[in-house]
Amino acid sequence: MSILMPDPDQAVLARRAGIAEALRGIVPGEGVIDDPDALRPYESDGLTAYRQPPMLVVLPETVEQVSAVLRWCHAEGVKVVPRGSGTSLSGGALPLADAVLLGMGKFKRVLAIDYDDRVAVVQPGVTNLAITQTVEERGFYYAPDPSSQIACSIGGNVAENAGGVHCLKYGLTTNNVLGVELVLMDGEIVRLGGRHLDPCGLDLLGVIVGSEGLLGVVTEVTVRILPKPESARAVLVGFPDPESAGACVAQVIAEGIIPAGMEMMDRTAIHAAEAFVNVGYPLDVGALLIVEVDGPAAECDYLIEEIARIAGANGAVTSRTSTDERERMAFWAGRKAAFPAVGRISPDYYCMDGTIPRRRLPEVLRRMEQLSVDYGLGVANVFHAGDGNLHPLILYDANKPGELERAEAFGNDILRLCVEVGGVLTGEHGVGIEKRDLMPVMFSETDLQQQQRVKCAFDPKLLLNPGKVFPTLHRCAELGRMHVHAGQVPFPELPRF
Repeated sequence: MSILMPDPDQAVLARRAGIAEALRGIVPGEGVIDDPDALRPYESDGLTAYRQPPMLVVLPETVEQVSAVLRWCHAEGVKVVPRGSGTSLSGGALPLADAVLLGMGKFKRVLAIDYDDRVAVVQPGVTNLAITQTVEERGFYYAPDPSSQIACSIGGNVAENAGGVHCLKYGLTTNNVLGVELVLMDGEIVRLGGRHLDPCGLDLLGVIVGSEGLLGVVTEVTVRILPKPESARAVLVGFPDPESAGACVAQVIAEGIIPAGMEMMDRTAIHAAEAFVNVGYPLDVGALLIVEVDGPAAECDYLIEEIARIAGANGAVTSRTSTDERERMAFWAGRKAAFPAVGRISPDYYCMDGTIPRRRLPEVLRRMEQLSVDYGLGVANVFHAGDGNLHPLILYDANKPGELERAEAFGNDILRLCVEVGGVLTGEHGVGIEKRDLMPVMFSETDLQQQQRVKCAFDPKLLLNPGKVFPTLHRCAELGRMHVHAGQVPFPELPRF
């Protein structure tokens, strides 16, 4: 493992048998896993380059069990790593050798559907797609749709603030979650938000969504459901190169058109996806845009014409508009399957995640091509072009010495480039361990300390998901210290409490 994790606490490891016995008293039956072979399925998440078996796995079934497990671990100084479906692509659910992995997979019930208020209340183990499947007979759906939506859990979506192809128009998880039930590390159960539109007071719900399991364990989620639009149409537009496709994206948004989704694939990704799903993607283009509009039929017709006009002005060489729902879904089938499709053309790939201003797309794509040459590694681009959320897939072979390290260095340079042009390190995958050591590229030491103070407010003992997000984790007492120089405190005129 080239990314370092905290050294295991040998005193805790020496107590492993006793910890397992105590937790079995809280979660009986098959709720505690400690057999080395049975722990193997939990040794990694979607960032499979890094693996570490957990000390133990605990699979609670009730909120009371979650509370009791966390309360016991808090009292005994045992670390806890929350885990949903394990599809995280940033190592957010990577276990620790001296920690309990708290699996929330048994929390998979839909608790309530309220069509009048347009909300659904679900447990965190419910998959993203299952929410839509539950409400689609009444003409509703849940908008955020990650490519892993068939497997990823809503609890994990909350932890990472997951996105998807339709988040350009309808927002990410944070824009579609109205409330959560949360268990803190000391076992306290709290509720933030609810079925109402906006909570009062401080926006603690906004702090929790995207907190990557550092602040608490989500045990219930209230999400917004939307009525399906009257109609939806998609258009495939081919360009000679990614730069011209990127220029088209910027102009579409600049002219005030907000598509339901706007995705881009480069030549490598197009060929891989077409060979995998055979949906009729053009193979003689350098880049492909999939643009979807939804709403009243007349509006869709008008917007499709406007998009075609803008695409033509930016050098589009092919264009094909869906004529029915089957064809529209076929257009998306290739995009949704792009990641596994690329897995057929390379032994391994490293999926990156960074976000940039849309107008910088042509420049960034051009510079990524040069980085690919410099590192001697291929790259396939499949990403959310409409909101500038890049997902370069760096192709490498882990069996060849040094290739993983080159892929990591290549990925780090891509993320540095994102920040350089005014973007951010992550758009939807989170920081986890993958981007942890790059946080100082984007944030100052003061910024990072302020973020860690929030962590300390929720988890003073730093037992929840340690080793993630922060490159240097200060003790909470250190963050609370005041610097005194020559007997003088800063701002002596202010009252001290």
